[in-house]
Amino acid sequence: MHTPTTLNRQAPAPRYGKARLVGAALASAAAVLALAGCGFECQEDVCSSGEYPVLSVGGTGSACVSDKQEPPAGFVRYPEGKVPQQVGDKWDVYWDTHTIDKDGKIIDAPAAG
Repeated sequence: MHTPTTLNRQAPAPRYGKARLVGAALASAAAVLALAGCGFECQEDVCSSGEYPVLSVGGTGSACVSDKQEPPAGFVRYPEGKVPQQVGDKWDVYWDTHTIDKDGKIIDAPAAG
């Protein structure tokens, strides 16, 4: 009588295609970027399209006004060449400590208090 012999076989290793691994890596990277916000490259505009920024007279407050309107009372346009375009840019930071007085001159902003 012939008895079957038992072969010592291991279960085959699971197969993961390269596409599946790349997809998982890309999904992970996208999740990290989403959680981190914009990262180092994102720049937020000061105003939306169709608007321009204005500065409060005698203070550091600002607002955005429709391109079709003049600044509201108590606000003026920024001087030409000194208009902040993106949050945190050179002029956005500058106007945190400077303002325009009632005569239209650039002055140091009053201390907060």
